Amino acid sequence: MTVPDFRSITIEELVRRIKTRELTAAEVTDAALARIERLNPALNAFVAVDADAARAQAAAIDRALGAGAALGPLAGVPIGVKDLADAAGFQTTRGAMHLADAAPAEHDSTEVARMRAAGCVIIGKTNTPEAGWTGDTFNSVFGATVSPWGANRSPGGSSGGTSAAISAGMIPLGTGSDGGGSIRIPSSLTGLSGHKPTQGRVPSGPAPMGASDLSTVGPMARRIRDVALALDVVSGPSPGDLRSLDPIAPLRPRLDDPPAPARVLWCANIEGSPVDDEILAVCMGAVEQMKQSGVEVVDVEPIVPEIIGPFVLLFYGGMVPTYRELFGTPAWGEITPGLRDILEGADERLTPDAIEDARKQAQAASIRLAEAMSGFDALLSPTVVGQTPVCEGPGMINGEETDMWIGNTYPLNVTRRPAGTTNAGYTSDGMPVGLQIVGHQNDDGRVLEVTAWIEDLLDFNPIAPDIA
Repeated sequence: MTVPDFRSITIEELVRRIKTRELTAAEVTDAALARIERLNPALNAFVAVDADAARAQAAAIDRALGAGAALGPLAGVPIGVKDLADAAGFQTTRGAMHLADAAPAEHDSTEVARMRAAGCVIIGKTNTPEAGWTGDTFNSVFGATVSPWGANRSPGGSSGGTSAAISAGMIPLGTGSDGGGSIRIPSSLTGLSGHKPTQGRVPSGPAPMGASDLSTVGPMARRIRDVALALDVVSGPSPGDLRSLDPIAPLRPRLDDPPAPARVLWCANIEGSPVDDEILAVCMGAVEQMKQSGVEVVDVEPIVPEIIGPFVLLFYGGMVPTYRELFGTPAWGEITPGLRDILEGADERLTPDAIEDARKQAQAASIRLAEAMSGFDALLSPTVVGQTPVCEGPGMINGEETDMWIGNTYPLNVTRRPAGTTNAGYTSDGMPVGLQIVGHQNDDGRVLEVTAWIEDLLDFNPIAPDIA
């Protein structure tokens, strides 16, 4: 049987066909490898592929199925692993020139190990900006990743290699991480539904480079029900992550018939950044559909202004110890220039008192957010406030260049809130626009339900144009 385009089949249906032997894991893996071979030269989503190892994994799955073994819920699903996390047999370069010759990892990260145990086939590593530092995906080791939605347009970051690979149909599932928006930004820019889990919902182990106070890891897929399916596989405590949380009831079954939200907050700019007029119009159109379906929508002014300072110190300051041994060495000159400048600035501010003050500001912001959201199912906003940038270029808001085009994402890392995104429509030049869904503290389940409900209501099925 011909393997379906990964963009036209759910992961659940793909697994069902593999387990019933309508498809073999080998056929599915070969289809992924063929599409990567055809599309990756133009997109640069994958930075490493091991076809032989992938085929060996797939063959083992087929043998186990032939022997009547019971396999996991992701049996035969090919995945890519963001190059901030370890996958056994692959280098973890983190997009950093000083790690370009790193030895291959001997073990999987906790998330990857759980996905492998559930039956996933590890295809290779996906691109990321150095240390996941920005909302675009480029580095000096592998270059820039291009969105399948437009030549020379960014797929977002820092999980842009994974978002581009999924959006282009190279793989149906991959891993991401989010320290300031790095799952939600690329999901939004490439038409995916995404979810930033609560910190600790999915254990990091070892943690992503720096930003351990803010960053969280999680799976990425086209549609939110597939994200929830994978979250059920990778969630649960691990001694390698002191923040990791106890298991919760399975998430995927909650999305079969998700209850509609009764009341939601709408905030165009959570921390006060200007919003591009076209982005705002697309998202407000989606909100209007919600109103027409009976949802009460209440507008609110910016909730957590002036939170950028604590974010910069906690996120980039968390990276400084990892880089400190490079200060004053030739390798320091090879750090991505924008990142190098930020690290130097963060190092100057990095004192125990400054860190404590940043944490107190984060706590105060969390309280303000909780008070604003009391009595509401969720908070909605544009996922990003600016237009999709060109690769390695600035974001744009109403034609003006700005670094704050991602303004709505990072406050939810500072306040540790789960948050999702789903496609709300498109800009006039055909770029996807995301609507962000923010939940109450630790309530990943309700965020996923509301995201699934909105995904169903809007009924978009974003398919990137095929590359010749």
